Amino acid sequence: MSQSSAWQIHRQYAATAARWTATRWRAEAERRRTLRAERKPLVTDARRAVAQARAIDPQKVTSIVHRAERELATAKRRVPDPLWLFASKAAIATAIAARITLPLVPGRVWLWSAITVTVAIVGAVVWTVARARREKTGLQPTAEERALLGRLQPEHWREHAEQRGLAGTMTGRPALTESGIVVAVRLDGQWTATKLRSAEDHVRALLGARTDLRIQIKAGKRGGWAEMTLRTRSAADGDNLQWSPDRRSLGVDTVTGEQVTVPLGERLLIAGRSGAGKSVASRPLLYDASEGASNALAIIDLKQVEGRLWDHRARVASTPRDVITLVDEVEAEMHDRLAVLPKGQDTWTPTPDRPRITLVVDEGAEVLTAADKVPFPTVDETGKTKTVTRSALPGLESIARMGRAACIDLWWMTQKPTINDGVPKQIAPQISTSICLAVRTPAEARVVLGEDAQAKGWNADELPAPGVALIRDGKRKPDPVKVRYMDKTVVIALPARTPWHRPTTTTPALTLVKDTTDTPAAPVSVPVQADSADARILTLIRQAEQPIRQKDLADQTGLTKGTVSKAIKRLADTGHIQRQADGALTTNEAA
Repeated sequence: MSQSSAWQIHRQYAATAARWTATRWRAEAERRRTLRAERKPLVTDARRAVAQARAIDPQKVTSIVHRAERELATAKRRVPDPLWLFASKAAIATAIAARITLPLVPGRVWLWSAITVTVAIVGAVVWTVARARREKTGLQPTAEERALLGRLQPEHWREHAEQRGLAGTMTGRPALTESGIVVAVRLDGQWTATKLRSAEDHVRALLGARTDLRIQIKAGKRGGWAEMTLRTRSAADGDNLQWSPDRRSLGVDTVTGEQVTVPLGERLLIAGRSGAGKSVASRPLLYDASEGASNALAIIDLKQVEGRLWDHRARVASTPRDVITLVDEVEAEMHDRLAVLPKGQDTWTPTPDRPRITLVVDEGAEVLTAADKVPFPTVDETGKTKTVTRSALPGLESIARMGRAACIDLWWMTQKPTINDGVPKQIAPQISTSICLAVRTPAEARVVLGEDAQAKGWNADELPAPGVALIRDGKRKPDPVKVRYMDKTVVIALPARTPWHRPTTTTPALTLVKDTTDTPAAPVSVPVQADSADARILTLIRQAEQPIRQKDLADQTGLTKGTVSKAIKRLADTGHIQRQADGALTTNEAA
């Protein structure tokens, strides 16, 4: 083996040993740092108890002072030394032991040797740890961050907290992360995380932070502590946020840098003020809902802006009558699926013939206002034509409550969640995932994200606009997400797909018939979909030896009265059955 090869092997061994030492040092230092943070407040409390005991019994007549002093000594012993101090003490103790065992060496030599070895070891380990940490994070503070890190140090905070109205709070050691500066704040006395959040202006003044710097304050991991984050940077910086088939996630987590996705099958609430980017943020989701043979998308858009972009891939309703017709079809499909759902099966299995349906209501408040009391002509049991007013809300509420088992999902989008029924009371409790972009007030944030939103850090009213959202699904933390940008031209260029339609809902033009008993029935041209409530009812009517009544059909099929009534109306409209003068039903089909 050559000398250079041997030297390389020694260097590799030395590097491995240094990395192992740095890892062990870092782990032990972190353990001691955690223990010191937990136990130093106990020392402070013990010192306060000693002062109170000495004030009560200055002559030490009773044992109260001695007991308090013993508790203080115990609390001090339980606080470990920093690792550098512990290593220094260990090196000095080793040197003293060696001096005792080897008395011939002069004392000054031992002293300086011990100091030199201690400084060299501690310096080498600290340098290795710092270098490993830099290599791991690659983060270098900016000038602004360097100033903020200095003002967040406990020494600076302790000196200026009282004059800023923050006496009773104390920061830990701040850390620079990919999402900004994170620091723990100890809360004494009457301080809570909520109270500290309300004093954000005092915190900003103490730190000298710029006005538009977002400061997030939430409860810490243990009682008596809060966690404060200064969003000086984002983990999504440098990421290409342009949507493409290769980058199909909803966005990027600004704290962790992870790709954020929202799976199909969730009932969504998407909210944000005008200009916050609500339509752009929803496009990747609409793409997923319209892609694949077993997925179908239906959009209710009275503004006729966003829906027009998707009309080559989705069923779009843009008038009040179209809205009610679409809701009727989706609701009927839902009841049919639930009626034939096999015993023991919780949810419908989507197929190309009967796919998962995602019904999107764009600007729900406008839809509820326009699609209410819409006139519809209808034929009563006696064959007379009359006009009734109908609303889309009951059908939407039914879909929200029962659609999940039938693989029919409702997505509700709104700019005004607090005005009238921006989010209807029967629909809001059914929402499983809330996507909130920038809103104007904390009240709007609470409506979208929950009453406990602000207390837990879901401050959507502080989000920048456009393109930044909070996603609350019961799993995520209140970390902002930069949503991907999907341009209108990209949507228009997507491959076309056949929009979903319910086969049995094709209704012929309405004609006034004077005598329904004498006029021959129109030939049946619209097939009844197999495995549906319509098919079951038509089969029973065919098998009946005489005309059958609607009540008897409900009893024999086990379906609800509403489902039977709607199925009979569809079968009558498509010419499969007719109603006799006495209300009984018979088939129109030729034998």
